[in-house]
Amino acid sequence: MGIRLIDGAECQRALEQQAAICQPSELATPPAAVAKRGCNIILVTGSNGIKHDEEEYAEDCYYSTSTNCSDTTSNDSDIDFSDLEEEERRSFFSFEDDLDEDCTSPDFWGEPDQVIAIEPFSAVSGPQHSLGDDADTRDYFRILFPDSLFEHMVEQTNNYALYRQRRSGKSDPHWHPTDVREMKAYVGLNILMGINQLPDTGMYWASDIFIGNAGFKKTMTARRFEKLTQYLQLCDRESEPVCGERGYDGLFKIRPLLDVVENTMWDAYVPNRCLTIDKCAIVMKGRFSPTQYMSSKPLRKGLTVWMLCDSRSGYCHRAKIYVGKPSEDEAAACLGYRMVTSLVRGLEGQYHHLFMDSFFTSVPLLQRLLRDGLYACGPTQPGRKGYPEVLRPRNVGKLSQGEFYQCQRGNLIATVTRDVKVVSCLGVDLCDQLRECYQVGRPCKKWWRYFLWFYVNLCIVNAYVILRESRGGTPPAGFNGKQFTQRHFRVRLAQQLIGDYQGARETWQRDSF
Repeated sequence: MGIRLIDGAECQRALEQQAAICQPSELATPPAAVAKRGCNIILVTGSNGIKHDEEEYAEDCYYSTSTNCSDTTSNDSDIDFSDLEEEERRSFFSFEDDLDEDCTSPDFWGEPDQVIAIEPFSAVSGPQHSLGDDADTRDYFRILFPDSLFEHMVEQTNNYALYRQRRSGKSDPHWHPTDVREMKAYVGLNILMGINQLPDTGMYWASDIFIGNAGFKKTMTARRFEKLTQYLQLCDRESEPVCGERGYDGLFKIRPLLDVVENTMWDAYVPNRCLTIDKCAIVMKGRFSPTQYMSSKPLRKGLTVWMLCDSRSGYCHRAKIYVGKPSEDEAAACLGYRMVTSLVRGLEGQYHHLFMDSFFTSVPLLQRLLRDGLYACGPTQPGRKGYPEVLRPRNVGKLSQGEFYQCQRGNLIATVTRDVKVVSCLGVDLCDQLRECYQVGRPCKKWWRYFLWFYVNLCIVNAYVILRESRGGTPPAGFNGKQFTQRHFRVRLAQQLIGDYQGARETWQRDSF
């Protein structure tokens, strides 16, 4: 199955024309009551007609009693869904009782001839900051990643180094406490490693003039870089709760980072009308129980992050980490439903247009979004609960090119159609492209560091988007190139983070690689 989404200016027209473009289908059930406003679309397309076996979708259901709602919920994990607030869970379980309409009722769906109306989106969107024309890349990055985070990293890194030495019973002769200037320089070097990529970290300090990097050698020694990497920490490990204890948090190691960055990302940019929801995979080499195996993805093993992104700019407003199997009382709750409602919290009543893929789209979810004043469009799977019985593959048969059938329930429209080809247009891909161009950090065995560098990278992308839109394409002062690209932003940011910092010289140098 594929998706044929309408983006940008076509979004409004598509939503307005859904009821008008079709003739009443012989397959549709009797007419239903006309709703007053809004329209949500479930769109199913296939390039070779509808020939899918319904058993393929039997396990993928919303509001069912099965514990196998999706592939991502079947993996065992000792990590809780601690990143989701408790009220999200309560609101999910109470939602079915709050609904006035049962989507499984035989007379729920009707003829696609009911009047619909689209409420206009009138919110003021875009970057929110008080920076002037003299602001540079470091200032924009500071909006998302404030200096308080660097100070926290320094404090916890120094504490962790002492903690490790106390546990081992011996001191580390190659370690001395770090400070904010050095920590910024360390992060700056990790940013540059994503631009000047070498197979091994030690190669940046190689004596070979064709391999070694003079800037890295000037900033700090290889041994110092390795020691900072060894003791780098975001939390107080001595107070970390053990699994099963009261207050246990599976994301404790990165919780200080999440508490800051999630708020700065949300506050720094007011969302535009069209938004997309999708998931991205963070490739890792270490061992972590929530690691997902995705056979259909180019990168088959990785950590999953759910993202709410701006279709126009590529800005990421929210990112939620998937951390494993839900608890028993959540087993019936579909992961996709809960993630969408969590990501869009705070947008209620603003009439944004959401675009998502078939993993998320269901009748109950679109009912919920419509009730909350949010419009949505996306493909779905015919086996999902509430999907019109008359539009299932066994009732529709093979469709000719351009042929479609529709059912309607007030402002909710279900469509099955076939086009010349399947076209996918998802804004989250723009964010992924910006983020994947230049990675930050190096592979390691500690799972939480992948999330650390992921959020640092995400803050860089968001800061670049804010700078680009705030300055209207005008580069910062002192830039002489024709176009200020993301690469220029990253290099300039790294240089400003490093500044004139030069660590203590050591005689040791990495000669092998």
